[in-house]
Amino acid sequence: MANVNIKFNGKEFLLSCDDGQEEHLEELSLHLNKKFNGLKNNLGNIGENKLLLITSIKIMDEYFETRKKINEKKKELEDLSNKFKELKSLVYEYKEKKEQEIEKIINEQSSFKKEIKFNKIWHPLVKNCITNDLRLSEKSMLLTGSNMSGKSTFIRTVAINTLLAQTINICFAEHFTAPFLKLYSSIRITDNLSKNTSYYLEEVLQIKKLLDCSKEDIPKLFVLDEIFKETNTEERIAAGKSILSYLNISQNMVMVSTHDIELTEMLTQNDFELYHFSENIQNETLNFDHKLKEGPLKTKNAIKILELYNFPEQVITEATRLKNRTN
Repeated sequence: MANVNIKFNGKEFLLSCDDGQEEHLEELSLHLNKKFNGLKNNLGNIGENKLLLITSIKIMDEYFETRKKINEKKKELEDLSNKFKELKSLVYEYKEKKEQEIEKIINEQSSFKKEIKFNKIWHPLVKNCITNDLRLSEKSMLLTGSNMSGKSTFIRTVAINTLLAQTINICFAEHFTAPFLKLYSSIRITDNLSKNTSYYLEEVLQIKKLLDCSKEDIPKLFVLDEIFKETNTEERIAAGKSILSYLNISQNMVMVSTHDIELTEMLTQNDFELYHFSENIQNETLNFDHKLKEGPLKTKNAIKILELYNFPEQVITEATRLKNRTN
């Protein structure tokens, strides 16, 4: 035990305390003396015993107020702890759910089915858009069609719905089924004057990116619109066939639109299915139904459009003669 001399109300007292508690006892006595003298100054000399009683009550009031605040903080901490436990439980639940989803995706990838199918698909930005159906299984798609028949719009429709379906889980179709596919495209290429590159070179650079990505070990969808249309016919067909065959490997799917009928014969041997859009002429007017049809295109309309727009008869006659001679 240790002894400590303290002063209170001008008097000295000898108090005992545990060893090591001397400073603490002195600090408490100073606090008590300060409280006592403060009340004495405010209330006057109302008697030592009464001042001691009031001082004790004040100190007890502070004690109970402090204990009340501590209990409130303890309650807040308990509530926070419970919320943390709930959050932790949700995190584990979310983690488990995501692990299951990842496992499901991995299993789906291991049993990957090269298939796209949809009913009544349409493009959200085309007013009164005609809907179409398609089921493409273990094949890619070569799409031919007359000018203005809807080839480009259709492959863009498939591309945008594929993207929306696997990102924000919506699509513009009555039914749409496809595996998760990494989407690549070569559509609406333009020349670049600032880089001094032509349309053809810009397309070459874009398709080179597609070729580089084609070897990635993930399912991919390549969408191409009228490949190499800015170069000569012979090399366009040769390069187009080689590139499309190169892209159409393993888990890759390819959708390409073209005017080159020659590609239909070449690519049917490389797991491409043929589809087309067509037109009919009534009262010297071209009419398009914009409906997707199976098989290769049987008709051509480029010269007929020239005729409908009153090109000179000599031009039409010679063009028709030259077309028939090449056929």
